[in-house]
Amino acid sequence: MRTREQILDAVLDCGVIAIVRLADREWLLETAEAIYEGGVRVIEFTLNTPGALDAIRSCRDAMGDAIIGAGTVLSAEDAEAALDAGAEIIVAPDTKAKVVETARGRGAVVIPGAYTPTEISGAMELGADLIKLFPAKGLGPEYLREVLAPLDSARLVPTGGVTVDNAGAYLEAGAAALAVGGGIVNNALVNSGDFDTITRNARAFRQVVLQARGKGA
Repeated sequence: MRTREQILDAVLDCGVIAIVRLADREWLLETAEAIYEGGVRVIEFTLNTPGALDAIRSCRDAMGDAIIGAGTVLSAEDAEAALDAGAEIIVAPDTKAKVVETARGRGAVVIPGAYTPTEISGAMELGADLIKLFPAKGLGPEYLREVLAPLDSARLVPTGGVTVDNAGAYLEAGAAALAVGGGIVNNALVNSGDFDTITRNARAFRQVVLQARGKGA
């Protein structure tokens, strides 16, 4: 069993959290495998995706070295259910003390959501491992840079509107990692069985991370 420190190190090393939010449960494992094939080894199933808990269990069994998490965790009860299914990261759109406490108490990495400097500071005080800057689409990389000037110990993960085109700018501005949903996987790709494109999308984001860190081609 991985420690929270090991899980966090793996998330930061990958640099990309792939968010799987789909309308149908049928292809969740195949979707995760396509993402994994693209080099993104941190995969979050949102709990409002049908079959999310079963997908977490299946992926933990099938891809033991991947970090599998739960997103859209809105309560401590949601967190407990996700952790029971094997989730190693708990991601929320907001910050609730009981969700943070539940995740930390069971050795998981917790990534609550925040938008303003006050909310970011509050999440830090509660012991958030990373903080989901959400929704980042209306903020942009410059906002992240400005927030990190005084809050330089915050480890922010912009979420919402992160694309291949702006991912590098977010990383340059100081993002600890990126969370990407539709830029990697969406209902249309899965419903058409286009898992090759999902793999290519994941690989493109991973390459941006490597290039930003001076490790890419």
